Order: sequence, then C-alpha cells, then structure tokens
Amino acid sequence: MTTFVSTAVDAIPGIRNALRGTFQSGVTRSIPWRQNQLYQLARMAQNERDAICDALQKDLGKPRTEVLMAEVAPVVERAVKTAEQLPQWASPEYPEVPGWQKQWKPTLYKAPKGTVLIISPWNYPVILSFQPLIGAIAAGCTAVLKPSELVPTFSQLLADIMPKYLDPNAYGIVNGYVPETTKLLELQWDHIFYTGNGKVARIIASAAAKHLTPMTLELGGKSPVIIDSTCDIDLAAKRILWGKCNNAGQICIAPDYVVVQRDKQDELVKAFQKHYHAFFPRGALDSPSFGSIVSELHHKRLTSLLARTKGEVVLQGRADAARKRLEPTIVKDVVDGDSLLEEELFGPILPIVAVDSLKQAIDFVNARSHPLVLYAFTENESVKQQLAAETQSGNIVFNDTFQQLAVNELPFGGVGESGYGSQVMKYTYDTFTQLRSSIDMPKEAEPHLAVRYLPHSEEAVKALTGAVYTPIPRSSL
Repeated sequence: MTTFVSTAVDAIPGIRNALRGTFQSGVTRSIPWRQNQLYQLARMAQNERDAICDALQKDLGKPRTEVLMAEVAPVVERAVKTAEQLPQWASPEYPEVPGWQKQWKPTLYKAPKGTVLIISPWNYPVILSFQPLIGAIAAGCTAVLKPSELVPTFSQLLADIMPKYLDPNAYGIVNGYVPETTKLLELQWDHIFYTGNGKVARIIASAAAKHLTPMTLELGGKSPVIIDSTCDIDLAAKRILWGKCNNAGQICIAPDYVVVQRDKQDELVKAFQKHYHAFFPRGALDSPSFGSIVSELHHKRLTSLLARTKGEVVLQGRADAARKRLEPTIVKDVVDGDSLLEEELFGPILPIVAVDSLKQAIDFVNARSHPLVLYAFTENESVKQQLAAETQSGNIVFNDTFQQLAVNELPFGGVGESGYGSQVMKYTYDTFTQLRSSIDMPKEAEPHLAVRYLPHSEEAVKALTGAVYTPIPRSSL
C-alpha cells in the first residue's frame, strides 16, 4: 500500500469544476450508465475486499469478519439492489388529481441535484463512504468523496482503486486534513452529505449556508437503552453487549448508557459479566475479534472519563495505551453529572443508571439531546407505545441493538442534535434527487381557463374564490 498523500489544495477547485462539467454534459442522466457505475462499485468492494480488510486492520485493528459483515457485504448488496430497482425509482410519477386537472398531465420528474460532496468518518469508512455514494450515483449526480484522514491506509487505498472501477470524470477523491476540507467547503455544492460529530457539523453547516447548499447530517449522540423490569434480563444483556462490542463501541448507534430499574441492576450486571466471559474467554485485550481505539487521543479521552467516574466499576476492562486497546468496561450506579454522561462515549464503556420507575427512565432520557437511536427491552406492548409516544429519537428499536441497520427498507437518520436527513437504499437516492413538478396545459383547456382572465365578472369572482367558503366540519373534541 502506498503512503497517504494529501490532494493539492489549489487543485481542489479544478476537481470540482471537472465533475460539474461531466454533470452538465448529461452523461450521468442515462439509467444504464448509472447502473453500470453501481455494479462497478459493487465489484470494487467485492474484488478489493482483502485490501480493504488489510487497510482497516492496520488503521483500526478491525477484525476481518466484522469488516466483511458490517462494511463490505452491505455495500455489495445495496449497490446491486439499487441498480436493479433504479428504473422504478427514477420513473416519473403521475399523482392522482381531480378529474378536471387530469388533462394538465401533472407529473413529478426525478432530477439529479448536481455535483455533491460526501464527507465520511473513520469508524465505518467503507459503508459510510459508499452508502451515500450509492445514492449519489443512482440519482445521477457527480460526486467528490472526502474520506477521513484518521484512517490513512484506507483513504489512500480508495484514491488508488476508485479510478480503476468508477468513471474518474464523474467521481473523485480528495484526501487530506483541515486545509483540504476547508477548501472543499469554500466551494459551492449541490448537496453536502456529512457523517460525523456535532461540533464539525456546525462548521460544515455554516459553510453550506453561505451557498444555501442543502445538507444531510448523520451525527450521533448518547443512544440510551431502557430496560423494562419484566423483560428477559439475561437475553437483554447479551444483545446489548454484542451491540456495544462492534468496532469497540466506536459507532454512532452503539448503546451509550443503560437505564434499568434499581432492583434489577445487579441481575443485569451479572448477566453482562457472564456474556462477556462467553464472548471473550481470555479477555478482549488480545482478541482478534475485538477492535482497537482509533487513536492515542481517543484512548486517552476514554481512560480519562473512566478515571473520573464516581460509579462502581463492575467489569474492569484492561487498557494498553501503546496498542490503543481497551477492553469493555461496565460501571454501575452512575448518576446525573457523572463523567460518563458528559458526552457521547464512542468506546467500549457502558454506564448503568438505576431508576425507580419507567417514568423516571423516560424523564432521564428526555432531559438530554435527542439521540440517534433509543433502544428498549420490553415485551409489554403498552410500554412500547408509551416509549414511542413520550420520547424522541432518530430511530426506536425494541429488544435488540445494531440490527436495525440490516433492514434496507427503513430510513436511517437522526433528529435534532443527532442530525437530519436520512439514508439507506431508496432513501439515499431520494436524498440526492430533486422532485421536479410539472404540468402541460393543452390548448383544449382554454375554455375552462377563461374565468381567470381580466376583467372578472361577478360570476367569475364567485368561481375563483369559492374555496374560501368551503364548509368546515365541527371538531369532535
């Protein structure tokens, strides 16, 4: 693998301009052309899977099976399925209208937005780079992809292999650090898709606002788990721990903290301990099935949070700063104001908050910013309905963690501090597509339009303003 090379800052405007020229040429409007690019993207992920796994092992210590399962496989699947369904998605729609408007031929055309910018993160760099790109290709956009400098081996690999599979006149890579990203944000784009944290999102949103550029922000936040005291505590612990261990907890949908009834806390702790030892009989520190922390800075941040907690550590994870390794660590009796509740943890630490009622659990969650996901373990349908009605989150998932990402037919996105916009399959296509409304007024409609022309007779005024006097039903309340 070659050394990470930043794109020359003064070359970036030319890259954008070249891609815009390709878009304006009309080549990306062809459905077969888009399908071919999608199949090529799938081939790239499939053919280069070994190189991708090697790069992420070097950058993140990420296990091969995890990369293939959670990153490469969904890219291949979604690129192929998107290509297959694209003709249907891209077809004009003809909405149902009153009979007297049918001859106007009301139509919704699906138009590509133009030349777009995709800024992807380090934690799941394959799926979170290519999933937006799949939507951009499907919509007929050209795109610049800016992968994270925190995964330099992978980002350089993309720069090397993408031109071999995708049309380099339509899709480009910009690698680099803050100066390169700053230059990208100075330019006008037709859409910006950013996945990352809220602090950087505010910088990007401010830059986009100068050009009135629409955005999608896929952020994160502290995704809570609420455990109903009547649920299967052992199974809940198993599923929560599995979700937390993915990429060593470095994912925006990782369970961030658990809220459980006080009299069930110790039972939950024992279940966590049991399943941890089942997952990692010799511990996770040297396990090839458990990832590393991305950088020394993030490792130090996590160990510092643990050093300051006032909770009781009940599963003591070992740390190895030199190798950026940190085992799953569980802390009980964590209370409001604790260090582990200050910020999104984004690591293998799981605090447990004890409460005395479901209402107290809901109030605790609602006192914080809206999370990307709210997890809840309960078999009680009334509790499910109460949680859906009385909380806000991008997604709400019952009785599992992480697995919601496997459902291609559901949109994924945040609300409030966890972001806005959505993605996955058709929802990603819709993100990069403009709905262009149209009517085509025939000459034969002229007699029916005569009433609109000046001067207006009394009868014409009545006809034109009749809707003002529409009867309004009485409310049943």
